[in-house]
Amino acid sequence: EKLKKGAKVADVGCGFGITTLMMAKAYPNSTFIGFDFHKESIEKANASAKKENANNVKFEVSSASEFPGSGYDFLTFFDCLHDMGDPVGALTHTINVIKKDGDGQDSSSGTCMIVEPFAQNELENNVNPVASTFYAASTLICVPNSLAFNGPALGAQAGENRIKDVVMNSGFSHFKTVLKTPLNIVYEAKP
Repeated sequence: EKLKKGAKVADVGCGFGITTLMMAKAYPNSTFIGFDFHKESIEKANASAKKENANNVKFEVSSASEFPGSGYDFLTFFDCLHDMGDPVGALTHTINVIKKDGDGQDSSSGTCMIVEPFAQNELENNVNPVASTFYAASTLICVPNSLAFNGPALGAQAGENRIKDVVMNSGFSHFKTVLKTPLNIVYEAKP
């Protein structure tokens, strides 16, 4: 409901901005800022926003643990938290910006949505064609990216328990699974 009326949204680790632009189109009364540390991805995202004439969205180069602003109503991590070198640092920063409103006052009304690849907690429950594909991609992309930044290498098959540990160790007090599909799990985190 808040997105329909007008919310301030940050899409952290937005890459080319595909998810950010999808949300901006769906909720034209809200404002969206996509953040990613990869300059070339942000350049492509800004070009896409200009091409699609999306006036309620912008993109900025920034790391997940240092993106600017406060007073966000909704923050998203689409399929990227497991890739990060410091997922706890990213979520610790996220909770800090949620807790401050636009005037720097204490708030805590924002919500963080984390979308991750579908995975069970135990390896033996992840033996299927989809998980095999995720493991292969994770071995080549996700784990090396995290390790390049001395990260925990959660990988695309981290599972709910590991994601929950990261969220709770970041200072959030609320964590729940909102939706499961054959390809993704959507989590909600609140201060």
